[in-house]
Amino acid sequence: MSFWRVLLCIIFPPLAVIDKGCGSILIVFLLTLCAWVPGVIGALIINKK
Repeated sequence: MSFWRVLLCIIFPPLAVIDKGCGSILIVFLLTLCAWVPGVIGALIINKK
């Protein structure tokens, strides 16, 4: 995972998982709506795979 992808995960998590599929975007978007930190953690986990 590149530095820019990690930075994008921190700044705007749903945009960081846009190439992983619709389900991933929805999950990260909902987590980000609940709170910012779960959205960041979810985006980092999805991008690590």
